[in-house]
Amino acid sequence: MKNVSDQMSDVSGPAPRRVSVPVKVGSVVVGGDAPVVVQSMTNTDTADIDSTVAQVSSLARAGSEIVRITVDREEAAAAVPKIRERLERIGVFVPLVGDFHYIGHKLLADHPACAEALAKYRINPGNVGFKDKRDTQFSQIIDIALKHDKPVRIGVNWGSLDQELLTRFMDENANSARPVSAAAVMREAIIRSGLLSAERAEELGMGRDKIILSAKVSQVQDLISVYSELGRRCDYALHLGLTEAGMGSKGIVASSASMGILLQQGIGDTIRVSLTPEPGGDRTREVQVAQELLQTMGFRSFVPVVAACPGCGRTTSTVFQELASDIEENIRVSMPEWREKYPGVEALQVAVMGCIVNGPGESKHADIGISLPGTGETPAAPVFVDGKKVATLRGPAIADDFKNMVADYIEQRFGQGAKPAMKSAS
Repeated sequence: MKNVSDQMSDVSGPAPRRVSVPVKVGSVVVGGDAPVVVQSMTNTDTADIDSTVAQVSSLARAGSEIVRITVDREEAAAAVPKIRERLERIGVFVPLVGDFHYIGHKLLADHPACAEALAKYRINPGNVGFKDKRDTQFSQIIDIALKHDKPVRIGVNWGSLDQELLTRFMDENANSARPVSAAAVMREAIIRSGLLSAERAEELGMGRDKIILSAKVSQVQDLISVYSELGRRCDYALHLGLTEAGMGSKGIVASSASMGILLQQGIGDTIRVSLTPEPGGDRTREVQVAQELLQTMGFRSFVPVVAACPGCGRTTSTVFQELASDIEENIRVSMPEWREKYPGVEALQVAVMGCIVNGPGESKHADIGISLPGTGETPAAPVFVDGKKVATLRGPAIADDFKNMVADYIEQRFGQGAKPAMKSAS
């Protein structure tokens, strides 16, 4: 019989990170050995300075490390430097990326203050210009980026793919001795569009440390295929995102499934979760999902983790559900302040469990945890701190008492002058 060690694998974690050239976007580094960066995009009219400043600030406070804004017309371009100024006045220094389509070359040329205020320009090769104007207008944007020392994201999207390029590839495939599917040709056209545009940018004098590529599609398997191949063919920093991911759970699942696989393969330097907000919904939801994706996969820590019991027939009480929800909400609301006041608090692990089966064990593994009484159990709730039982709570105020203990633990462990607690092995 084989020893247990002979049957076990010590391989754990993602594949080695794909080597990419680092790109500085304002104060944020994308690629190289920098952590995967979370970014988002506003859905306000950029010409509406008040609403855009408010939303950028909200996204930044939620943890978006780069925010993209639409620059689609003269009024929007003129507003950009004012938005930048207003943000800095309220202490928000998140890098702003300008999203340009069709007339980006003109807007950047006519509004140099806009060109200077932005930290990066996004160019879509499919609509930067058409026919004879395409190369000229692309070149103009690159020249402006070089003048202002700004990086660019060459963002291909299959909804606005260069139709001349696609048609040429389709014709070549039709005349090939071994034609492939139309879907395969589409994927190759997406990849080649990005790579050819990046090569052109380099020919114009732009360094690889100023170029980020993206190749967005809306189907999970297509995204995995396109980025796997793109990652193999180049060392440009890559922006991951499933475009038009959709609403609610559909968008979250599709984005997480596709990007999770690519991140596990070591592909991806910055990500955006492109969720369609619910009517009246909070735009920061996409930031939260991106952070949770990276955190649950073990790439980064953004907020304390609350492990909560899913509930079963042993847990007919809703106390543990309400307590877990209260703590998660309190963490979400408090994190902007906690990041400044309690350095390292994002690594905190809290457990809120519903019965004696897994409750004590899960609570011991957390930094601080509580095992609430299940159906028919003694109405007592042991609390564990750093692996040791420190108290047993009873009575109607169990939830409030535990929340106070969590607050005290955070202050003692992460407050100014506090020494990190050593977790017990018991």
